[in-house]
Amino acid sequence: MKHATLRQLKVFEAVARHLSFSRAAEELHLTQPAVSTQVKQLETHAGLPLFEQLGKKIFLTPAGSEMLHYSRAIIALFRETEEAMDHLKGITGGKLNVAVISAGDYFFPRLLAAFTVRYPGVTLGLTVHNREELLHQLTENLTDLAVMVRPPHEIDTINEAFAPHPYVIVAPPDHPLAGERQIPFSRLAQEPFISRERGSDTWNSLQDAFGHRTQQLKITMEIASTETIKQAVVAGMGISFLSAHTVGMELQTGQLTVLDVQGFPAWQNWYVVHRRSKRLPPVAQAFREFLLAEGAELIDGMMAYKRPVPPPEGRGKSYAARSADRAAPRRADPGPAESAESAK
Repeated sequence: MKHATLRQLKVFEAVARHLSFSRAAEELHLTQPAVSTQVKQLETHAGLPLFEQLGKKIFLTPAGSEMLHYSRAIIALFRETEEAMDHLKGITGGKLNVAVISAGDYFFPRLLAAFTVRYPGVTLGLTVHNREELLHQLTENLTDLAVMVRPPHEIDTINEAFAPHPYVIVAPPDHPLAGERQIPFSRLAQEPFISRERGSDTWNSLQDAFGHRTQQLKITMEIASTETIKQAVVAGMGISFLSAHTVGMELQTGQLTVLDVQGFPAWQNWYVVHRRSKRLPPVAQAFREFLLAEGAELIDGMMAYKRPVPPPEGRGKSYAARSADRAAPRRADPGPAESAESAK
């Protein structure tokens, strides 16, 4: 392997990702014969076949799977090295790779736009995923940072809350419950309910909000798309539990309304997450600091749904700093004996 080149690894990674020589060639702006030559040269250096062909399809061999893992690690390290050198000159460029859970695509591009005003030379790579795909991005080191609602337990990550995330119950504006105050769960449970698919972040947040009462909901549909759920609610097919950050346009246009339900909004947090073992490139570190310092205020300014946020302990601090304060252990108030001792 001592004669393998970075170019060969990049070409191999593209073919392995697409499982197609032609699609890799299109992505890399190369001819298909040139791609095939690079892969054959890498196979020669490895001394093992990296792909096998069955019919018209190609698949990774066991050696190919191992090569893919290490190729991605080497490519990522090389990029980090380039960006570290750029950092010594000041953050004037570099590529920021961020993966976001699907609810974040309603506001996240505007956060990126605000960041690039400060760092106009930065190139952006934004991908939007469901939870399972997002965890794959972290596991395979395919992204610098992930933005999500429920940090993973199965991966060793650093998870930092940077903004509150309210969930609400939405209905069409002509729904019988629209305009009622402090609607009890017992009344809510009588309505047809449309939910996200089980295992999604929204479903898990729904379970956090309702606990064992979740099974009492009249769930008539499970849909793996927030957009489709919103259209189903607009059409009068039921009510739903959704992130308030996903319904801004529908609230502004009057297509949806937020029901005043007891105990709502249900609060979660937005987290910025990265692998503990990962050395963040300078541009990713700068974006992480940007989110922690300003993310909460910027997101709040974008939202059509306005409801008092959790008590703003420590005014003047960022949301991330206040969250850290709330998580820190507090010293108990002194008892009478301790107070008397202090007074001596």
